[in-house]
Amino acid sequence: MPKPSKPTRVLNDNPFLNTAPVEKTERRALLWNILKKLANFAAPYKVLIVATLILTVLGSFTAQVNAFVLRYTVDTLTEIAALADPWQAGLRMLGIISAVLLTKEILSIFISFGQRFFGEKIRINLSRDLSQKIIERILTYRMAFYTSSQNDSGKLQTRIDYGVMSLTSLVQNFFIDMLPLFASAIVSLIIMFSTNFWIGLVGLIIIPIYFFISQKQARRLQGYRRQMRGFREAKSGLVISLINSISVVKSFVREPIEAQKHLKIQKEMTGNQLRIRSIGFIYDAVKTFIEQIGIVIIILLTAYFVLQGEMTIGMVLFHVLLFQNVAAPIRQLHRIYDQINNALTYAEGFFEILEDDKQVENIDGISSKDLKGHIELKNVDFTYPNGTQALRDVSFEIRPNRITALVGLSGAGKSTIISLLVKFYEPDAGVIYLDGHDLADCDTHDLRHNIGLVLQSNHIFSGTISENIRYGDTNATQEDIIVAAKKASIHEQVIKLKEGYESTAKSLSGGQQQRIALARMFLKDPPIVFLDEPTASLDAIASQQVKKSLDLIKKDRTVIMVSHNIAQIIDADDLVVIENGQVVETGTHEALYDKGGKYYEIFSAMSDSLNLDKISQTLHG
Repeated sequence: MPKPSKPTRVLNDNPFLNTAPVEKTERRALLWNILKKLANFAAPYKVLIVATLILTVLGSFTAQVNAFVLRYTVDTLTEIAALADPWQAGLRMLGIISAVLLTKEILSIFISFGQRFFGEKIRINLSRDLSQKIIERILTYRMAFYTSSQNDSGKLQTRIDYGVMSLTSLVQNFFIDMLPLFASAIVSLIIMFSTNFWIGLVGLIIIPIYFFISQKQARRLQGYRRQMRGFREAKSGLVISLINSISVVKSFVREPIEAQKHLKIQKEMTGNQLRIRSIGFIYDAVKTFIEQIGIVIIILLTAYFVLQGEMTIGMVLFHVLLFQNVAAPIRQLHRIYDQINNALTYAEGFFEILEDDKQVENIDGISSKDLKGHIELKNVDFTYPNGTQALRDVSFEIRPNRITALVGLSGAGKSTIISLLVKFYEPDAGVIYLDGHDLADCDTHDLRHNIGLVLQSNHIFSGTISENIRYGDTNATQEDIIVAAKKASIHEQVIKLKEGYESTAKSLSGGQQQRIALARMFLKDPPIVFLDEPTASLDAIASQQVKKSLDLIKKDRTVIMVSHNIAQIIDADDLVVIENGQVVETGTHEALYDKGGKYYEIFSAMSDSLNLDKISQTLHG
């Protein structure tokens, strides 16, 4: 496996698995920025943080008691052993030791519980706040954010989940695990210097050595950890893709191929994980060896001072325990570096999502109330985030309170126009006017409150039929819901269900779900309606029932419709014919048919596909 220390190296053909390490100064700047951002989230919990710090300081003092007790025990036993009758003095010593250790343990229980509880409370609250903040944030983003290849559902979920996890783990390790150890190390080092300068110096020297080794370990692992992030994102994307496409996989009997894709990623992840662990084992062994050298030096120095008569025998164990208190947190420095690098690897992506101001929709623009629905597109160009140009110099007019049908072959750009009109995307060039105002300047939320969108496949939420219909107007009463359901021709079928409107909406058929979506639209009652192939996936009877509902929706509204259904197209007042992202014809059905151009060609193809001659013979024969 290639070493990830080369800054331009890519270890996998997946573009998300770039393992180029961040330069030292850049990494420090990133860490500082992340800590400042995390501090903003931690600000509401200042009282908890102060309480945790106070308890940590108290706990660092109680952690030194064992060293003092052991020194006292050895020195006192040495004196008692020389007495003619040592038992009485020995029992007194044991009583003192027991009382001190028992008191210390009782205090430690309360201090440790408080410190860990407050630290865990900070972590849990931060996890909640971070998760909620990013969900609230991405809900404000444009559709382009969600359709970008960088943000498909698997990668986005991984970046959010691991971002929150790495940040909260950093807090947990600091407040719950590492802070008490470091506080204890500082107190131990102060005591060592107070008893003997040279002993304290040995304890102090080991710190920069451990820091150096842990830093080398972290830098060695940094590339592999970035690579692991890419593997996790790719794996999540594959799993979600597999679930979404399972019917296609099974119909083509491609289970072995999909399993092989996952096996390839699993093997790459396994190799990467083993490499991380093996590097960790090597560095841990080096740090343990250095610690043992420190202990040997402490014992030799203390023994020298004992022989010189400057120290008692108990000081040997006293200094060894203090030195171990100093070494314990330093020994785990790699955990801090691990958390820091995880924070750099995942939190960087997390905050990129959280702070992507360019993706925020305009919700402070011109009010779209009292819309008439007069829409004009002038010289509009649009290219999707993946680089596909969908529209070129598109210009046409939609008159209010009329039905306008967008006609064209699949991929011509009809649905793209609707996406622009709903402000899911912004045009690359040109202007869209709504009632004389630039659509880009209109308040997006206000605009969508006044627009209804019926798609070929409308999303039905988990929950009851009543809840799904009420999504159109959260203040609607049950009577309002029933009226909307009747307009959508679904009421009679709903009341026949065992639980009526409280039945699960996802248990309904496709045609019934489409009419639930139409009922939702009736409840919203918008002045402008966009219909994008609303009956394309339905059977003939369901299409007929939905068409009746659509006829009600179209009354006294501005309607923009995309359809390959002849019956719906000829009902339109105006037609806009689109080919390869460009408007080629506009006019009424009669005028365009008589013209014999592109519309005539499309309409004739639709008619031929329906075999209208034979249908006519059957009906009139």
